[in-house]
Amino acid sequence: MNKAELIEAMANGAGISKADAKKALDAFVDSTTSTLKSGGRVALVGFGSFSVSNRSARTGRNPQTGKEIQNRCKERC
Repeated sequence: MNKAELIEAMANGAGISKADAKKALDAFVDSTTSTLKSGGRVALVGFGSFSVSNRSARTGRNPQTGKEIQNRCKERC
């Protein structure tokens, strides 16, 4: 499901216009993003939890060439 499909499903489920559903979804995404950027956690019972974790850099491999690559993790990954 993409964003447009989600907006349509929200509009139909709540009996509101697609414009209002888009505003509601954008507000949810903005609030969630803001909370996560500030180091918080978002938990929606019955749906899932969102949080940001810090991980150290690691060496990976390009699957096409086999060449080693270093991820660019600076603060949060």
